[in-house]
Amino acid sequence: MNLQFSNVVDAVYKLPLADREELKNLLEHNILEARREEIATTFKASKTEEKKLKFSNNISALKKMLK
Repeated sequence: MNLQFSNVVDAVYKLPLADREELKNLLEHNILEARREEIATTFKASKTEEKKLKFSNNISALKKMLK
């Protein structure tokens, strides 16, 4: 199924108001869920990277880490 964006928009505009509101609600829910998943994935990746970090108050050791 290969729909052009403009055809989809035209079809949506032709829907009754109640159907357009329902579609809007479905899209908002879908977008929020996708964003939550993206945030969760990023959080997990950052926690993995955080485990690789090395902390030190030794200036010589810090300088070596920067090289």
